[in-house]
Amino acid sequence: MPRASQPDMDGLREVDADELARYVADSAHPWWRRRPCVVALAGRVPPQRVPELLACVRDPGDTGEVRRALLDLLADRGELLPWLQQEERRQERSFGMPEAFLKARGLLGDRTAAAELATLAADPWPQRRKEGEAGLDALVARHGRPAVLADLGDLRPEDRVFRIRMRHRDGEEVTDMLADPDRAVAHLAQSLLTDADRLRGYLDEAPTVEAKLWAAYALHRLTGDAAETGALYDTLGRPLVEVTGLDEELRSAIVHEYGRSCQRQSDPRWRIEALCTEPPVRPDPDEQLRRAAGALTAAGRLPQPPVSCGEYHRQGGGTYHVIKFDGGALLVSTLGRFATGRDVDAGVRQALESAGFRWIDEAVGAITVDGLCVYYFGRREPLDIRDLLFYWQD
Repeated sequence: MPRASQPDMDGLREVDADELARYVADSAHPWWRRRPCVVALAGRVPPQRVPELLACVRDPGDTGEVRRALLDLLADRGELLPWLQQEERRQERSFGMPEAFLKARGLLGDRTAAAELATLAADPWPQRRKEGEAGLDALVARHGRPAVLADLGDLRPEDRVFRIRMRHRDGEEVTDMLADPDRAVAHLAQSLLTDADRLRGYLDEAPTVEAKLWAAYALHRLTGDAAETGALYDTLGRPLVEVTGLDEELRSAIVHEYGRSCQRQSDPRWRIEALCTEPPVRPDPDEQLRRAAGALTAAGRLPQPPVSCGEYHRQGGGTYHVIKFDGGALLVSTLGRFATGRDVDAGVRQALESAGFRWIDEAVGAITVDGLCVYYFGRREPLDIRDLLFYWQD
């Protein structure tokens, strides 16, 4: 292991298991060397070293990377379970450890962890979801699918997510779940469907408009047939999410930026609208920035060279540029002729409007676009117009 992320795993598996275990148990060694040694111990843990390795797992001062790997390695050690079930484990907030504790309880067959594992398995973060699914799969392997389904029931959306996964794994049809009242559950169901003809048949029997929209969305995913999707949309009356204050110009810019990539709990009407309406013509950014700088100059300001929001924040990216000037900063959206600013007086606003820009004032910018959930600094909720037009993510 000359450097981090460069272990010779084949070579490590040839190293004496007792030597590896002693190395792992010594926290003075770098974690990035200890962790590959844990992986190389799979299937050959020296019994005499188990107490030392368990001590590493139980040590909150040890690095989480090693502790999590050891929990996977020692998943057959039943003596771990009482410790894992203690309330103290729920209180530990070291990165990744609460999820690792839960998964380990699943691997050890603890059915009392089923509800928490189901919640974890429905998490929007892929790594957290993977941990939850692994724990639930282990419970199913040990106790059987009926027992775990009975433990969970189907009242919570996350319990129904697990039920869909199990049904799909066994080759069962899950089209009926497109009518689930929870949009994240319906979104999962549509993502698993593969029979276009079955979806076409379901469109006539779907009990709600949303279920029909999910079916149309899944059908488009399978066929890519824009004409068929448009015809279905027309048949349904082209349903929209009505947002007071969101006019056609704003709506078109926003839906075609976020409608196809919105979060799973979004209203499906946004997704279908994005598929079935013409996108707006985006402005040429260079020309737009020249006009904005010219307007500032005409207003008696001294504009600095424009920079992208990523450059401005020194990381990330988004949908606007920033032009700093004496006394303030102008934000120019890449989604259309939209501009706003900080510490901007009426003269600057008038100059921008005279140059063809549309000023997004506080009242318009504060309007929340309901049902369109967009990832934003860890949250997955509807955003306001300002955040959508002038979006930055690090």
